[in-house]
Amino acid sequence: MSETVDVWAAAAEFDRSTVSEDQAAAGGDRKRVVDLLFPLEKWPTLPLEHYALGLDPSGATMTYCRFMEFGTPHLGSIKGGSAAKHIMYRHNSGEWRLAAPLRGMEPQNAWELLRAQFLQAFTAVAAGDFEAVDDLEVLRFGPALVTKSLATYFPEHFLPVYSADHLRKFLALLGGTSGADSPTWRSNRRLLELVRSRPEFEGWSGFEVMSFLYQDFDPRPRQRAIWKIAPGERARLWEECRDGGFICVGWDELGDLGEYQTDTELKEALDANWPGGSGRSLTSARRLLALRDLEAGDRVVANRGMDEVLAIGTVTGGYRFDAERPEYRHVVPVTWDVSHAQKLPKPQHGWRSTFAKVDPSLFAELEAHRSGSVAQPAQPSLSTAPEDVQVVLDALERKGQVILHGPPGTGKTRLALSAALALSGRVDEINAEPAQRAAAQREVLEGDRVRMVTFHPSYGYEDFVEGFKPDLSATGPGLTLTLADGVFHTLCSRAAAHPERTFLLIIDEINRGDLPRVFGELITLLELDKRGLPLSLSISNRSFSVPPNVRVIGTMNTADRSVSHLDAAVRRRFAFLPVGPDPDVVSGTVGALDLAAFFESLNTRIARQLDADHQLGHAYLLRDGEPIATEEDLAAAFHHEVIPLLEDYCLGRADLLHRILGGLVDEKTGRPALMSSQDLPTALATEFTSGKPDPDA
Repeated sequence: MSETVDVWAAAAEFDRSTVSEDQAAAGGDRKRVVDLLFPLEKWPTLPLEHYALGLDPSGATMTYCRFMEFGTPHLGSIKGGSAAKHIMYRHNSGEWRLAAPLRGMEPQNAWELLRAQFLQAFTAVAAGDFEAVDDLEVLRFGPALVTKSLATYFPEHFLPVYSADHLRKFLALLGGTSGADSPTWRSNRRLLELVRSRPEFEGWSGFEVMSFLYQDFDPRPRQRAIWKIAPGERARLWEECRDGGFICVGWDELGDLGEYQTDTELKEALDANWPGGSGRSLTSARRLLALRDLEAGDRVVANRGMDEVLAIGTVTGGYRFDAERPEYRHVVPVTWDVSHAQKLPKPQHGWRSTFAKVDPSLFAELEAHRSGSVAQPAQPSLSTAPEDVQVVLDALERKGQVILHGPPGTGKTRLALSAALALSGRVDEINAEPAQRAAAQREVLEGDRVRMVTFHPSYGYEDFVEGFKPDLSATGPGLTLTLADGVFHTLCSRAAAHPERTFLLIIDEINRGDLPRVFGELITLLELDKRGLPLSLSISNRSFSVPPNVRVIGTMNTADRSVSHLDAAVRRRFAFLPVGPDPDVVSGTVGALDLAAFFESLNTRIARQLDADHQLGHAYLLRDGEPIATEEDLAAAFHHEVIPLLEDYCLGRADLLHRILGGLVDEKTGRPALMSSQDLPTALATEFTSGKPDPDA
């Protein structure tokens, strides 16, 4: 999006007539807001019950917040996330949720203050005093809603773009900037001013500008997770979903998912409604929030059982809670393509649950199949990095250095290598078959742009930057030392010679090295604003600088050493991204055992008895990148990998091991009980996923 020259060429080629129907529909949406339902003259006396969500659980009352989020799709979306975006709302528990400046106030008093600030904003914009809106503190807690409101009532002064992140990216695209503390509406105004300064946009409406930017320069071109969602038990609701153009799930007792801000809050509601569940409430909470936050354009798969695809769908709108449905009230609109219906050659064991992530390579195979044709294996053709990789790339762009930290077995090194593939232009191979991916990683590491090292206690400055090393080519008597460049010095020299390319150093186990000693004076030069500054190296006195096109990724096992133990100067120069255990990756069954439920329940106990840094990574329950599927593999992983790790964590304390493993520890010996591989799945299911209370919880 930095290629500004492309913007003007694309604008010249954009056919504005293609959005005329949508623009007319947007005009209809706006008319319903400003002329029929919520005209400006009604705002001074607008009652709270006509503004806030949650006062009518059925959703029959069309409040301002509900209409702006769900009833005006052509004016631009503010869907996704929780109802906190509306500044105040009534939770289905009966509790009022208020933004920080309103907390402690009675709901009516809070509403009167909020309404007054809305009125002040409307009055200021009508008078052309746009800066006055910035001083309205309460409105800053609902930037998307407020910006959409201003754009709806005053379309001549604002564009129909409401995301702060999207506005920043569009501003950069057009050669502008957005201050770090700029309210969303101010960034919107800056973007409009840039647009109006360009002859390419002369005569364009705000809607046409918005349509062009999202069509040709969508700021969300990332590979989002693909979800498999079952339409009821054994797909009993499939015909209704197919004909109605939606997907729906149960858990109706939770009410509107938009009322939950965090997975923890939703987990508590799940535990309250279904006590003694299978130990997967946190996983269920995260999956339900993923459903809530599906965006238009996302892909979903409808299935029946573990081996049948009913259709592949494209999400067309945002989530809604449909209180008028008799059941399965959590609804997302989807356009279904039933030509991809097929029986799979082998069952997908993770598909027993309502939700499951679909691997991109599998999705490519499903999409390649058409009814009446023979499915051919296919590889995904991706133009952008997967979402988790994109987070790393964004952090590298922002900070220059990243540390991926988490418990053992969570895939930190794999994620770092995925970022290396993306930076090398090999995005398509990130989710390729294991052999193809491994070959791609080898090629990248053997090239000249990516290097990988592993830190250890004896690793030093002379290995990393420069030092005197034995000259193996010397033929004279005695030991001859010669000045040698370290791995980072060498990489920086290459980067300086090719400023148009990005170079990457991956440091595995970064916390196992003495970082102040390894980095030395270079710790100063890592900061992006000090890149390119020369510095004299302490050994050779040579001038050295870190080029702006060098990036560093470190991986860190938090069970080995906490992030808090790192040198403060090092911590300040790195962005820290957590890489945690992912139950979705191990979705599957082994006999009676739900693998993901066992995984989450075990980690819950570990976190309670030890801490989150000592949880188990999902890699312990994978074989060749797939969830364990046989009793023999489960027994090998549990007895030979999981138990030794837990015994090491517990430092010989049988009581602590018992609190984690419960009845699987022999009370007489304090040792984990041995059992056959055939009996282990049932024993683990009984201990961890049957609703049995944790020992000493």
